[in-house]
Amino acid sequence: MKKVISFIMIIVLVMALTTGCGPKQTTTGDAGDQNNQESTSTGGTYTWRFAHEEIEGSVQDLYVKKFKEVIEKKSNGRVNIEIYPVGQIGDATQQCELLQNGGIEFGIISPGNTGTIVPENQLFSLHFLFTDDMDKNAEIFKTSTALNELLSNKYLEKDIKVLAYWTEGAMQWTSGKAVNTPDKWKGFKMRTMPSPMIVAAYQAYGANPTPVPYMEVYSGLQLNMIEGQENPLFAIEEMKFYEVQKYLTLASSNLYVTTTAVNPDFFNGLPKDMQDMIMETVDEIRDYSFDVQADLNGNALDKIREKSNIEIVELTTAEREAFREASKAAYDKYVSMVGAAGKEILEKLIEEVKAIEPK
Repeated sequence: MKKVISFIMIIVLVMALTTGCGPKQTTTGDAGDQNNQESTSTGGTYTWRFAHEEIEGSVQDLYVKKFKEVIEKKSNGRVNIEIYPVGQIGDATQQCELLQNGGIEFGIISPGNTGTIVPENQLFSLHFLFTDDMDKNAEIFKTSTALNELLSNKYLEKDIKVLAYWTEGAMQWTSGKAVNTPDKWKGFKMRTMPSPMIVAAYQAYGANPTPVPYMEVYSGLQLNMIEGQENPLFAIEEMKFYEVQKYLTLASSNLYVTTTAVNPDFFNGLPKDMQDMIMETVDEIRDYSFDVQADLNGNALDKIREKSNIEIVELTTAEREAFREASKAAYDKYVSMVGAAGKEILEKLIEEVKAIEPK
């Protein structure tokens, strides 16, 4: 029944956004010229829809606004980008389905919301996988064969073309009690995204992971339906989770990784010059995404300190090692969940991370 309801909702959302499956287009010529609009890069204008998973002013929102700014400038006004924050056309999972179905052209698609669609992407939920050096992580996202070839092919099989991988920052924990050692997690009701691997990552610590929609996390914490949550600092500050939590643990357990994605049929149907323009834009704003997350997350911690009395906990070296050791059970779980293809991607990524760490 849930699948039927979800399917109906997607159909309604697609109908609300478009009268067809392609991008909205207008032409400056006669009606007869309209048939040629999809195969030519001159003589008309395009409206492309870009959805993201967060509220206005967030890392994703600023990234998409920068994409809009650059694309519209490069196209000399031929392209207009319409931005849809989370909630305007459904939740994050529904936005992903719209992208797959051609209801929207672009989306910020995060692994935490698509773990059942592309199971292999759940390696991003593994703790202590990347380095603590964000510059090195940026280089990995840009050059990794494991990600940009092996994993991207898995997305493409599900009608999602990944244009770039990037991060919104390291994940930190808020909680109603101290959680600075694995033994304190037994039975702890930790809010997670609807990802089997995120659930497994916290089960490795003995927690009781509880998937809750992003916009319901504050009330869930307030009503004690959940006891804690994970997010980058900017999200903790902008969603005011610090108001209903006692501890903020700077765990940096893993990176919040997301993707810039496009519907492949739409992209393949574009003229070559417009495809190149999109790829150039994604490459140009790659550094911007890292700068934005660093700025918002750095300022967020200062704001949290100013606005609340939440206790800020920094893990000691010994405590981090205890979590690192406990997290290994989740790596085995990942391989058992996704099979040989996922194992190949994970092993290749670990190899790439190890190679860049000494540099």
